[in-house]
Amino acid sequence: MISFPGLPGFHKPALLAAAASLLAGLVLAPAQAQTPDAWPSRPIRMVVPFPPGGSSDILGRIVANHMGRVLNANIFVDNKAGGTTQVGTDFVANAAPDGYTLLLGAASSFTVLPNLRKLAYTLDSFEPIGGVADYVAVMAVRKTLPVKDMKQFVDYAKQNPGKLSFGSAGEASAGHVYGGTLSRDTGIQLLHVPFRGSVDAVNALVAGDIDFVIDGAATPMVKAGRVLPLATFYKTRHPELPNVPTLKEAGFEIATAKGAGWGVLAPRGTPKAILTRLSDALQKVLTDKTVQDEILRANSIASWQTPEEFRAGMLADQKMYSELLPAIGVKKN
Repeated sequence: MISFPGLPGFHKPALLAAAASLLAGLVLAPAQAQTPDAWPSRPIRMVVPFPPGGSSDILGRIVANHMGRVLNANIFVDNKAGGTTQVGTDFVANAAPDGYTLLLGAASSFTVLPNLRKLAYTLDSFEPIGGVADYVAVMAVRKTLPVKDMKQFVDYAKQNPGKLSFGSAGEASAGHVYGGTLSRDTGIQLLHVPFRGSVDAVNALVAGDIDFVIDGAATPMVKAGRVLPLATFYKTRHPELPNVPTLKEAGFEIATAKGAGWGVLAPRGTPKAILTRLSDALQKVLTDKTVQDEILRANSIASWQTPEEFRAGMLADQKMYSELLPAIGVKKN
């Protein structure tokens, strides 16, 4: 038996056994921290891939706050904007699958972006926890435009090809896609004007610099009587604008997304038991009337979807956009 100098009483077999025991403890410690019984034992990060202050950020904070209460945990929002949601989404795709990093995922991250550029992630890089809310876009025109409804608008646009302009939050944003789809499906010619965000586009509309927007951010200005609403690009009327018809009610069938506008997701490989607890908590939050009212004030409508429904909706919309975007002039980078 060989002894080690400077370590009296320690022999090689004993030392190796002690080292093996210590190593086993280090390996098992993280796994034990991820078990459902121990989780959550520390704060949970919810990444919002948008800058602070916008509708998506507000939505993320509402969801994080109420899910935290249900789970008796501290869920904090971490804004990681950039790349039209790509930066924050990619961050979560590469995070440890331990239930301590979540994503308030925008539908565009999984439906539009894959059709525009090569991404380091796919929907399969995540475990969907559930759909959160739907985006309700409102088409609003400047008050001096000589139209009162959708039919008059389309007729006027046909009489003035290429003269009507619409603003959006940027290239390939929801407002841009909706405007392009309206142009394609009605045969009218429109001029797209991209802005740095929805607020800038709506302000330009109020100032009369553009003719219309298709954006949920227009809702406050509609309620204030500063712009004229023509229709909602959604399956139902906007709860805060009950007198504004849907596109279908206005007599138009235009291609729109079918899946949820936002969802909560975790990195692939997150333990199933933790995913179940997160999903149950999210469902409980979204079926609460108080939370639904808070989400409505963020220009969205609470829309719980199971993980399976959320995934199916994203995949269907991704296929729809693969055909739609080239047709409306949005090219892959």
